Amino acid sequence: MKRLFQISTALVLATLMSTTILPEDAEAQSALYNYDESKVGPYTLPDPLVCADGTKIADAKAWREKRRPEILELFRTHVYGRSPAKLGKLVHELGAADSKALDGKATRQEIRIFLDGKKGGHCMTLLLYVPNGAKQPVPAFLGMNFEGNHTIDNDPGITITEQWTWDAKEKTSKLVKPNEATRGKSIGRWPLEVILARGYAVATVTRADVEPDYAAGWKHGLRAALSKVGANTQWKADDWGAVAAWGWGLSRALDYLETRGDVDAKRVALIGHSRLGKASLWAGAEDERFAMVISNNSGEGGAALARRNFGETVERINTSFPHWFCTNFKKYNQDVSALPVDAHELISLIAPRPVYVASAEEDKWADPKGEFLSAKHAEPVYQLLGKKGLGTSDWPPVNTPVGETIGYHVRTGKHDVTDYDWACYLGFADRHFKK
Repeated sequence: MKRLFQISTALVLATLMSTTILPEDAEAQSALYNYDESKVGPYTLPDPLVCADGTKIADAKAWREKRRPEILELFRTHVYGRSPAKLGKLVHELGAADSKALDGKATRQEIRIFLDGKKGGHCMTLLLYVPNGAKQPVPAFLGMNFEGNHTIDNDPGITITEQWTWDAKEKTSKLVKPNEATRGKSIGRWPLEVILARGYAVATVTRADVEPDYAAGWKHGLRAALSKVGANTQWKADDWGAVAAWGWGLSRALDYLETRGDVDAKRVALIGHSRLGKASLWAGAEDERFAMVISNNSGEGGAALARRNFGETVERINTSFPHWFCTNFKKYNQDVSALPVDAHELISLIAPRPVYVASAEEDKWADPKGEFLSAKHAEPVYQLLGKKGLGTSDWPPVNTPVGETIGYHVRTGKHDVTDYDWACYLGFADRHFKK
């Protein structure tokens, strides 16, 4: 039987802050979920260094050849589903480069990447900023945005693109072009000039270009485009969901970055917030070309331990967002202890590459303590591979970053990406990319 190790009482019974911030769709039912640390109860985690046959992994070779592939397959089968192999040839179109973007601080370019490998087929638009005057090639931050490339900055040169959305009133999908007023809507999450000034390129694509984020969105997205029968596809229990589709798209963005001479594709930090943090963690687990992975408030189905009875649950996420994961994941709605993997093993799949997990004090729905514990319990894998982890067993105070190859902080505030978060990520990237 697979060996399990017990979570220490000291780590489980710490007290969280009292403020509760919930997503809008869950707030009305907040009484159904636990926010009392003393009621979490005991639980056990699968040991990332013990194989299904009971073999204890003792060296890097055994991890690489036996245990890592085993854990990866478990996540594919039971959580995210199976993504297809990448297409043989990268098909893309380059937009015009503007070397005077952001008052001359950067060169901006938009690149259409055809995800089905067909010119004129299903595509995503990658928005790329490269700092002017930097010694090239430069490292980069790559991330997916929520509502369109044009929302990350007020730059009028960014194209506003049409997106498939769900009309709840008419109960149908609609192709909508956002209006000009949405330009720069999410500028607070993307401090472009700060990142560029530190010598990093910034690359982003909107999630809807890859797959619209609603239950029927896949019919207008990547999964239908790659299926032989398109919108008539009948998904198998371990077929990929939207999170895996978004992650697959991020890997195709990296395919493109590998073709450029001004970006160092071997120093790309993959970053994601909330549901897109889940996608970044999974993309980083499947695609080892990503040099660093950053999870910002990714919560359930991301960096938070599923077995902890705190905040959002497996049942809740599968009910609210049935399209995010594979069908098999729903088997664990009522018995999460039967799930053969947990989030600490997802983080361990990124080893020995640097990984940063961040939480927000008021974001109880995402279980900040559970995110810390995942990072902590991935540490044995990092140590086996000769890397330092968090360097502490205690959940750190707010606004106190910790860790070496595994980084972590919990900051004051709500479920968001802030300047404080970016300051930590830039410092972490500097330490690992600019030695």
